[in-house]
Amino acid sequence: MTTGKSPKGRIGILTGGGDVPGLNPAIRAVTIRAIHEGYEVVGIRRGWGGLVELLRDLQADNSEHYQVLTEETVNRIGRTGGTFLHTSRTRPSHVPDVNVPEHLRDRYNAPVNDLTEEVLKNLDFLGVHTLIPIGGDDTLSYGAHLHKAGVKVVAIPKTMDNDVPGTDYCIGFSTCLSRTISLTHALRTSAGSHERFLVIEVFGRYAGFTALLPTMAGAANRCVIPEYKFDMEKLCEVMTADRKTNPSLYSVVLVSEGAHWQGGDMVFASEETDMFGHKKLGGIGEHVASALRELSPKFNNGRRINVISQRLSYLVRCGDPDAVDSLVPMAFGNIAFDLLQDGKSGRMVCLRNGEYDHVPIDVVTSNKKVVDVDKYYDRDRLRPIYKSFLQKPLFIVNND
Repeated sequence: MTTGKSPKGRIGILTGGGDVPGLNPAIRAVTIRAIHEGYEVVGIRRGWGGLVELLRDLQADNSEHYQVLTEETVNRIGRTGGTFLHTSRTRPSHVPDVNVPEHLRDRYNAPVNDLTEEVLKNLDFLGVHTLIPIGGDDTLSYGAHLHKAGVKVVAIPKTMDNDVPGTDYCIGFSTCLSRTISLTHALRTSAGSHERFLVIEVFGRYAGFTALLPTMAGAANRCVIPEYKFDMEKLCEVMTADRKTNPSLYSVVLVSEGAHWQGGDMVFASEETDMFGHKKLGGIGEHVASALRELSPKFNNGRRINVISQRLSYLVRCGDPDAVDSLVPMAFGNIAFDLLQDGKSGRMVCLRNGEYDHVPIDVVTSNKKVVDVDKYYDRDRLRPIYKSFLQKPLFIVNND
């Protein structure tokens, strides 16, 4: 039994993983178009979590798990940041026993449980004929899993790391770059006042796009990224040289949270993992700052250079979307609706070589999208390669 009927069918939409600016405009785009074409749209709350926790009972209060979307609702939130549907890092195929909803614990009591069967039943209960997940490779990998299980899925890529395979652009990336550049320039006043190194840690677990592109735009002198194990002494040497040529006697490096130096490894905030097996990263910036401070006398005539260390963290993912992250979600949402209206599923909308397109959703599990070091990163100088921009996409680093 389903919860209701609509003239042409019911579309489900959800947001999973980390929040980014641009999610609400994407939800708005899908909803407005769908309603005008005679469909009903259901917003699943807290990502895949809403489809795990739903109670298949018409008398139950499921308002915490889904809501029917209206034009009034999405118009009000369409210009704002974050996701009004909320989000989670739930992975229904790998739910720890402590996260299994109470009403399912008599059937699922293993240390890790696959609740996909419940998700499929809950989609049927809701009357959802096509699902539009908006997320990164983790969220969309489960979308690909559902597609193989027979669910009609059309995916929209988002992540400020811009590391979803198959697309040159993911929702949230432009705002992340804008904020990183702005905040880095703001911190220059303190670095210059005290004649220090400025070490700024940015997001980027496996891919260094959020450090590489702001550095390319002039926000920093150097950057270190996950794709290349850097030499700490080399970093100190080039930053000291940069500092000497700066009239205000400071230099700046952007450090991806997943970066690691020769002889070192990723720095984790804790050993606990999420449902996708990821440990929480955090702290590489402090390690780099400490090492630079200790190494600096070697390259600065025996005198130590002090360091300002700042982790940007959620400052680059909060707040309203910029122009790009208002426009691209609108286009992505409309393309997603076009695909489902044409009866196509198992697709992910994308931007490739400056054009909107769509690709098989399986691409999100096919490989890791990372910086091509040979093309875009100068290993010796620990900075971007500033050449060969002709016929590159807007954000330079394409999805070869």
